[in-house]
Amino acid sequence: RLADIEWSLKTLSERYAQVVWAPGNHELWTVPKDPVQLRGEARYRRLVEVCRGLGVHTPEDPYPVWSGPGGPVVVAPLFVLYDYTFRTSTAATKEQSLAQAYDAGVVCTDEMLLHPDPYPTRDAWCRARVAETERRLAAVDPELPTVLVNHFPLVRHPTDVLRYPEFAQWCGTELTADWHTRFRAAAVVYGHLHIPRTTYYNGVRFVEVSIGYPREWRNNPRHPGKVARQILPAPS
Repeated sequence: RLADIEWSLKTLSERYAQVVWAPGNHELWTVPKDPVQLRGEARYRRLVEVCRGLGVHTPEDPYPVWSGPGGPVVVAPLFVLYDYTFRTSTAATKEQSLAQAYDAGVVCTDEMLLHPDPYPTRDAWCRARVAETERRLAAVDPELPTVLVNHFPLVRHPTDVLRYPEFAQWCGTELTADWHTRFRAAAVVYGHLHIPRTTYYNGVRFVEVSIGYPREWRNNPRHPGKVARQILPAPS
């Protein structure tokens, strides 16, 4: 619910010098018990207003520059969604991919609660977000590296370890596959998969920072066991 999101962001803002928000799929859900029944783009824009009222950076604001240790670096919160292109090798189309997921009983709740209004589909909304985000990233000072922060992984490789490969289609888009090299990423930060770890692609560090659920902490001996993850300077 929107009130829960606002409470969370306010709580974090009181504990950290600066909060940067990259929206995930849950914030965009329109659930029946939420008094705020805004959908899709309208809900996202309301969340941007909430963030700005709390002094939280959003994907719609000028990207802040980290000037501390490891800087200067442009910190770019992104919102690009997914477009069903992270399909299994046996699905040639979005329709086939969705049919596989329903047959396997592995369907993201987004299909019921994440509405793309006014776009006709979530993948259409994704393509619009990708185009706008590319434009903004291309305008960043080419002398500065970036930290790209997105809820969904920008490359497909992290989804290879999913227990249910059908779920990958709700995890990103092939359209961002080269952003970490095109836009000089010193690091890429993402979540969504609930598999916290650090991997490297094309020499760029990708850090999965999901907190996850308590049951996941107990069942994963490799869980880092702490909330805060150091991005810059890069830990040894």
